[in-house]
Amino acid sequence: MKEDDRHHPRQAQKSDFHARLGKTILEVFSGSDFHAVGLRDIAQKAGVSFATIYKYYGNKEQLVFAFVDIWMGRLTDRIIDHLHGMADLKEKLRKIFWLQLNYYEKHDDFAKIIFLTLPMKTWMTDESFEQRRMFNLLMDLLRQGQDEGILNPEIDTRILLDLMLGFVQRSFIMWVQRGQKESLSGQTDIMFEMIWRGIVTPEGTKQNNTF
Repeated sequence: MKEDDRHHPRQAQKSDFHARLGKTILEVFSGSDFHAVGLRDIAQKAGVSFATIYKYYGNKEQLVFAFVDIWMGRLTDRIIDHLHGMADLKEKLRKIFWLQLNYYEKHDDFAKIIFLTLPMKTWMTDESFEQRRMFNLLMDLLRQGQDEGILNPEIDTRILLDLMLGFVQRSFIMWVQRGQKESLSGQTDIMFEMIWRGIVTPEGTKQNNTF
């Protein structure tokens, strides 16, 4: 036990409670159908009180969404940290693409939950689905690229974002389906160049904009 935990036993217990829950959510929902597992199953496997889980989260959906929000937040923090000092737009977007693939590859149990297990219609009604910090970060970069004439201004910025995030999601799903035999993030350069060719301003348009 850490020194701080000895002086704050309640804090230590809360930390252990959440650690047990997080571990169990990853183990259970990365390999099981979402509707096949109940809140009591989670409590039993995690070795924590059902009443305590219910008190803090209310139901299974809110429990899982709360942890998904935490794990997605860590990815966003990592992206923000890596972008410090970078100026080139293309390299920023490439870095973000790599960070997403790398994060989901290293934490494939979490990625399986958000891409394969969660009932999308239900998750879309929860605030955690929007991931505002990441959404705003990516939208700002894409708008900047359009304003500077680098990215195609004729395409709705939201569609540019959908292309990037959709590519990540599909790539992960098929990586799992094909047995996860090769490095997912190791394919970053070739896949990102495909995306870049789809979002960059066409050469003819660039030339026309100079007159």
